[in-house]
Amino acid sequence: MFTGLIQDIGTIASIDKHGDWTIVVETRMLLNSLALGASVACNGICVTAIDKGQNHFRAQLSAETLSKTTSLHWKPGTRINLERALRAGDELGGHYVSGHVDGVAQVTDRHAEGDSVRFQFELPQAFDKYVAPKGSITLDGVSLTVNEVNGSRFGVNLIPHTLQMTTLAALMPGIEVNFEIDMIARYVERIIQNRIIIK
Repeated sequence: MFTGLIQDIGTIASIDKHGDWTIVVETRMLLNSLALGASVACNGICVTAIDKGQNHFRAQLSAETLSKTTSLHWKPGTRINLERALRAGDELGGHYVSGHVDGVAQVTDRHAEGDSVRFQFELPQAFDKYVAPKGSITLDGVSLTVNEVNGSRFGVNLIPHTLQMTTLAALMPGIEVNFEIDMIARYVERIIQNRIIIK
């Protein structure tokens, strides 16, 4: 479980594409307490640390992960948002994020708005019912508040701090990002479906 508050921008150091892809991620995060088998969110994707060094860790990407996320396009030098798993007692400053990416959304617009930047994204139509104004959504691992929704398109506002501390500052129209819908919205929809079936 994560919060969507990014702790570091890491860099893909290498990728071994034999079988499940194995990535090496360089980071400035303190890894002394990172246990092998622990979870790390990489651009919102929950991966398992299978090896580590002083300033890097190694993880694997399955075929399922590669088919559902932007990780298929990662290469050495790619910068990714990193967050370690939430621990009991940690401050929950974002929202509950599972690290189970739902799919890929695309940037459709970007423009300055005061000191901030307003982005518009489009996601697969099957997911638009889960996105609501003032609700939460995770984009490349970052917890964000939805400003407005128009069909399968929605807007978010990024303040200068978010732009500085994440990779989202580099987004331009046409670029794809990993998205995870708010898990509360997912469960509410499931409850409603079950009630309809029972009736």
